[in-house]
Amino acid sequence: MKKVYGIKNCNTVKNALDWLKKNNVEYEFHDYKKDGITEAKLKSWSKQVGWESLVNKRGTTWRQLDEATQAKVKSESAAIALMKDKTSVIKRPLIEDGDSVVTLGFDEEAFKKAYK
Repeated sequence: MKKVYGIKNCNTVKNALDWLKKNNVEYEFHDYKKDGITEAKLKSWSKQVGWESLVNKRGTTWRQLDEATQAKVKSESAAIALMKDKTSVIKRPLIEDGDSVVTLGFDEEAFKKAYK
């Protein structure tokens, strides 16, 4: 079964969940805000998709960080520390099948290819 990681009130996550439901894709939801995320899981994702892809630099949380904090995010370890502390900076949704990342973010065409 797919596991969707995200935040319930995020519009992008809502769109992805709606698409999955509409297309009869079974999934389990993991809410960062309620359940947090482990450093081990972040490291696993970083190895698969790169820490640069995981940090959502377009999001509100990133833009609200001061320049000094943003400037410190120059390595995997710094990015993981930030994502663990501020889970809303993680690009979402991230969908896993087993321990493999299937998709990151919501793109309807990518979802059609991955889940149909």
